[in-house]
Amino acid sequence: MSNSAAGDLARMCHGIAVRLPRMPEMEEVRANLARAAGQVPALKSLRVWAEPVAFPAGDARSARRRATELRRAPAPEGPGLRAVFLEYADGPAELVIVAHRAVLTRDGLRGLAGVLTGSGGPAGEPPTPAGPPAPAQDAGARTPAWGLGDPARAGRHSAVALGPVRASGEELVRAASLVLSRYTGGEDDAVGVLRDDDAEAERACVGVVLSERRAGEEYEPCAAPYFPLTLWAERQEDGTLRGECRFDEDAVAPEIASRFARQVARAAERLAAGLPGAVEPDAEEIAELLAVGAGAPLAGHAPTTIHAAFEKVAAARPGAVAYTGEDATLDYAELDRRAERRARALRGLGAGPGELVGVCLERGADLVVTLLAVLKSGAAYLPMDVRHPRERLRATVEDAGARIVVAEDFPPAEGRTLVRPADLDAAPEAGHADGPQASPDDPAYVIFTSGSTGRPKGVVIPHRNVPALLAAVADDMRLGPEDVWTWFHSAAFDFSVWEIWGCLLTGGRLVMTPYWVSRAPHEFHRLLAEQRVTVLSQTPSAFAQLIHADAGTSADLAVRLVILGGEPLDVRILKEWFADHPPARCRVVNMFGITETTVHVTAQTVTAREMVERSRSVGGALPGWTVSVRDPEGRPVPFGAAGEIYVGGAGVALGYLNRPELTAERFVDDPYGGGRLYRSGDRGRLRPDGRLDHLGRLDNQVQLRGFRIELDEVRAALVEDPAVRAAAVVLNEEGDPRLDAYVVPAGPGPAVPAEIRGRLGRILPDYMIPGTITVLDDLPLTVNGKVDTARLPAPSAGAALVEEEPAPARGEGPAAAMLEIWRRAFGAPVSLDDDFFELGGNSLLAIRISAAMREAGLPQITLRDFYLNPTIRGLEAAMTTR
Repeated sequence: MSNSAAGDLARMCHGIAVRLPRMPEMEEVRANLARAAGQVPALKSLRVWAEPVAFPAGDARSARRRATELRRAPAPEGPGLRAVFLEYADGPAELVIVAHRAVLTRDGLRGLAGVLTGSGGPAGEPPTPAGPPAPAQDAGARTPAWGLGDPARAGRHSAVALGPVRASGEELVRAASLVLSRYTGGEDDAVGVLRDDDAEAERACVGVVLSERRAGEEYEPCAAPYFPLTLWAERQEDGTLRGECRFDEDAVAPEIASRFARQVARAAERLAAGLPGAVEPDAEEIAELLAVGAGAPLAGHAPTTIHAAFEKVAAARPGAVAYTGEDATLDYAELDRRAERRARALRGLGAGPGELVGVCLERGADLVVTLLAVLKSGAAYLPMDVRHPRERLRATVEDAGARIVVAEDFPPAEGRTLVRPADLDAAPEAGHADGPQASPDDPAYVIFTSGSTGRPKGVVIPHRNVPALLAAVADDMRLGPEDVWTWFHSAAFDFSVWEIWGCLLTGGRLVMTPYWVSRAPHEFHRLLAEQRVTVLSQTPSAFAQLIHADAGTSADLAVRLVILGGEPLDVRILKEWFADHPPARCRVVNMFGITETTVHVTAQTVTAREMVERSRSVGGALPGWTVSVRDPEGRPVPFGAAGEIYVGGAGVALGYLNRPELTAERFVDDPYGGGRLYRSGDRGRLRPDGRLDHLGRLDNQVQLRGFRIELDEVRAALVEDPAVRAAAVVLNEEGDPRLDAYVVPAGPGPAVPAEIRGRLGRILPDYMIPGTITVLDDLPLTVNGKVDTARLPAPSAGAALVEEEPAPARGEGPAAAMLEIWRRAFGAPVSLDDDFFELGGNSLLAIRISAAMREAGLPQITLRDFYLNPTIRGLEAAMTTR
């Protein structure tokens, strides 16, 4: 019998231990049993045993033996009860009887004890079961999401003390319900109740077992916890309740169980005293929750500006290479000199403290120099992506009120000064004297992020936050002059703040990754190898593609540190990476962060343990940062409970640019003295060791046919499927509303939607099963490396490329071969003039098509070719003219 089945049977069994002055004669016991079996046929199958115990009755080892016997369930194939006499070394004995609750009530247990010892008959004939009782099915006992149990400890149980509690049993039940509501956010406060003579109780994740103390016997209400978290309380002679909080170790962690028990005891006594029933966290609990979520102090760090920190590095390492790219190589002295010249030119145009300077340039040396120049001028930079729609660029500048824009090409805007980098370099230095300097508290940059209302919002980050971030992690991550960093992300994405300034403020070499290379994993992998990159920053979606590229090459990488952020990490994707790059050689750190809190907030080093546990932990708060998880009223919730993640400390932004109402809503003062906090809108739970679990967005919830559904929950179920490597889920409200899922196969074999749907049906209710499951080669990503839901193809389109090569007849030309490849890629007929992107294509599918063309013997095309010539006819012409 499995541990799970044995545990289910043990939950349904109770028992008593009756103390006897001496060991009775076993022949007499069996004779008593035989007489009773004549009246109660079920007893005919009972076998009574006698076991010697080598210790006195009062010895602690004897007590442990008695407890073991009381919690040993009867064999499943027997009559549902068992009896054993324990004969102690000093003469006394004890009779232990354990029975399934459906076979004997507590009175029935006492009656059977009387029969076996000859001290009296049962008060009533025990019920005769129709057959061996079936074990309770555990499907009804929900595992509490807040329990933080260890799945590796399935089948094991523990207990912590409960009481004494001066309250009634009913008040204890009400208190358990109130405390449970704190852990579930009020969505579920149903508590199961089991009394002595109940055959069973409605299953729940938390339950109360109520017993009465009786003289002359020890009662064990459950051989194993009846509920995943079971509060057992026995009424004592003095009127108090005493017992234990028992729990399944795979469902509830000891730290959670002990705190839950204390909170219930306190709440029950409040109810008994006539105090209000609402359970509020007390001062001690709040202090503990806030202290555990706080990172270590930032020792020895003095606030400074970004450019001052850079100038310190440049003075110490003037000849060291600061930047490497296709366009230039700059040492620290040259980068500093060029930025200083442009800063003077910008000041001549009116840049200075309190001003914003828009910067819209291709990734390259000009962009790095200009960003540093803006900071040196005293202004803050407003980075924009050159690939954003022109109307969005115009709106961003207007919304920000930037009077100066540095760009090669930018939509005209009234009242704005547009200047090219070359113009800044050519500007006469005379008259551009040093002006007022920015302080550490002044804005350094403003990054616009998408808003839930559809209107982007500008996040204002002061200078002091960025050097504080580097001070928080530099020693732990061993960041220094020997490191080579990639600059992979758009300057309009805050991950670039980490890449650019993380490198330049620690003396490293920054390697520019051209946009087209960033969209081609194999080319990016080649760049990592050639440049001997040591520090790599990626979103999990982009890193998954790089892992795939890494597996297909023998090129040696020097990467020693991988920083993952920007979106939730499914740790399973790292298995293949660790096979070639073990944690001893390459540390992988999963970091949770938000633009409003300066890129990163927490850090979790990912090891084999996290992979086995499929951990969702993003680690503890960085030094100088704080995290807490709170309810809608801003009160800290207990460890393990889900709520909104609040972030405080050194990384909190100044607010939203020109959005005072939104700033007041999201940036709040902590009523518990923690300073200014940012309400992230992310859902999480805090563990007792200070690590944070990220559980998705609070607003990633949809309503479908009256049911509230968290899309992250459906996605998590999909990626649990062994055939799925990555997944996305969206709500489709066209026509009959439904969920549409998109999956990427985990292996070389096909992912069959019907099979995936069948496996989902085993873990999700019907209303959460996607109406369609579309197989893709890869998920489309935004320029920031996140899943781009807007570019997901229509359901059932975009099927993965089949294995066989297209083999057009000789002489049909490349266009015919490409037609076949595209048809297979999109799962539908295409024409020579269909636009690749209008068909739903993306950079990832372009890479797959390019690989298929190479395998078919066609001329190689690059990702850039797709963007410049998005039709088959155009690609054929481009190949012909090369």
